[in-house]
Amino acid sequence: MAALGYCTVGSNDLDRAKAFYDALLGPAGIGTLFEHPSGGRVYGQDGRLVFGVLGPYDGQPATAGNGSMAAFSCDSRAEVDAFHARALALGGVDEGAPGERGPGYYFSYFRDLDGNKLCAFHMG
Repeated sequence: MAALGYCTVGSNDLDRAKAFYDALLGPAGIGTLFEHPSGGRVYGQDGRLVFGVLGPYDGQPATAGNGSMAAFSCDSRAEVDAFHARALALGGVDEGAPGERGPGYYFSYFRDLDGNKLCAFHMG
């Protein structure tokens, strides 16, 4: 079954934000996994995604909610597909159909009825 997997926050000054999070998370053993296409950075621990600081996908300024996202870890790609389809069937809005976003990274994105961005993903 799905479980909460990682979260992201948005920033309008990604260089400053990355310096802050590098310093904050590094001592806790949470390091850089990869640079995000928005100019942000994705952090992980033990090879798992934990946190990301990103430029908002919609290109609008980051706010306390814009750029934030809850992500649900799934046991398989089929579960990601079903989770995404269920969200849309319940009235959610597609923000990115299920698909591979990097080697072994299978993600889908959608917004809930209030516009909150959510993700279902499977790695491996």
